[in-house]
Amino acid sequence: MADPWTSERQAGIAPPDLWDPLVRISHWGIAFIVVMNALFTKGGSPLHLWLGWIGMALLLLRLVWGVLGPVEARFSAFPPSPRAALSHLRGLVSGRAPQYRSHNPAGALMVYAFWVTLAVVIGTGLLRTGGQTPMQAARDAAAVASGDWSVLVTETDGGGESRFGTLPGEVHTVAANLLLILAALHVAGVAVESRAMRRNLVAPMLTGSKRRRG
Repeated sequence: MADPWTSERQAGIAPPDLWDPLVRISHWGIAFIVVMNALFTKGGSPLHLWLGWIGMALLLLRLVWGVLGPVEARFSAFPPSPRAALSHLRGLVSGRAPQYRSHNPAGALMVYAFWVTLAVVIGTGLLRTGGQTPMQAARDAAAVASGDWSVLVTETDGGGESRFGTLPGEVHTVAANLLLILAALHVAGVAVESRAMRRNLVAPMLTGSKRRRG
């Protein structure tokens, strides 16, 4: 079976000057949520849960869009292929990396790795809190503030203990840290490729290239 990265539908097609609104909203929305929940919110807090539930909605929406969206947003436009990713990186080093209609092969692997890790973070977060909603967390916090500690005597306290033991909390923490590492690698990769290809890769995810706007 032919590698889809070398087929005619991938070759010689310029990348988008502007990604569609849903791709951009899900990209920046998830990025904001990951940074906020990893660095600025407390695990189990109402805000942490709100952001987690919104992140889950954005991820699900992006996955649906990978089937129903425009060509460059579909999974078929950037299938995961380690061999193609290595070939792209070699081409990047030698200055002969081609353009793609969507993510390049290396970027595609990063996208899938990020989505899988994010799904693990969300899934273990749900197990860790017993599926507690932000409204329930806010209600429990208000009860504790008023001196009613009985709400904490449950199957889960939002801190890692659940009917599954401490494993969900441990996996959640490891996966959350991995998300930050992947995000840092993504930013570095975008910077390196933008310089090597002499093309701004950030602009299409914001408001489009100058050529598109002009």
